[in-house]
Amino acid sequence: MKNKDIEIGYQLLDSGWESKLERVGPYLLVRPSPQAVWSPSLPEKEWQDADAVYIRSSTGGGNWEFKRHLPERWKIEYRGLKFLIKPTGFGHLGVFPEHGDSWDWIEERIRGAKGPVSVLNLFAYTGGATMAAARAGATVCHLDASKGVVDWAREDATLSGLSDRPVRWIVDDVVKFVQKEIRRGKTYEAIILDPPSFGRGANGEIWKIEDDLLKFLLDCRKLLSEKPLFIHLSCHSPGFTPLVLQNLLAEMLKDKYGVLSNGEMVIPEISGRLLPSGAYARWSSE
Repeated sequence: MKNKDIEIGYQLLDSGWESKLERVGPYLLVRPSPQAVWSPSLPEKEWQDADAVYIRSSTGGGNWEFKRHLPERWKIEYRGLKFLIKPTGFGHLGVFPEHGDSWDWIEERIRGAKGPVSVLNLFAYTGGATMAAARAGATVCHLDASKGVVDWAREDATLSGLSDRPVRWIVDDVVKFVQKEIRRGKTYEAIILDPPSFGRGANGEIWKIEDDLLKFLLDCRKLLSEKPLFIHLSCHSPGFTPLVLQNLLAEMLKDKYGVLSNGEMVIPEISGRLLPSGAYARWSSE
């Protein structure tokens, strides 16, 4: 390992009782996982050794219970990319390991393209997909409404040795930005979306996935180039199954030839058991 300050890896050690036990760099964390309705595989003592536990509140949000002192931030490497890890008030850490297979798929599509690829990454958060696309040689527009997470993503890209790659880092309301790009006549060969269930913009704009996603996808269609390469749509919203997402892409792309597929995003435990952690649907021109 080139940088002794960076810990290799993420591991899902166990899951059950609606929680998951993770090793994130040198630290053991327990976070909620509503899908894990089975029993844990490891002894209870293994769970009790966690350095911190995130406890959800019945009124929304939650808080961390730290059993040992943890640094405010630390660094890990995952899938060949480097991430700054910070336990947030929402229980997030700055990396979503369930997206790892999707990053591989995105890189494969870009590396196999016959020409330059411009990628639009919407609701991009801390930028795992942005870094994967940039590493594969694409020009990327990374967009999120939160300046804090866009700054975080830029730090991750620098940490990963990608600061010289052609990435536009944009802080803006995602829906408004897409409308502006349409008016500007901008197009992209690929679009990546990971929309939240609910969101509130800086000026009070409300996003509800059940009300807004289809219209938004139809707008995003207007940003596709004459020879689009792929679209990758994922989410963690209850009820938005892989087939629901695929049906939405099918409506968005009803006159486009290509291959549609869907599946569950999963995180493998060290035992081999798979923890479902969201859904995806993809369209590829090849």
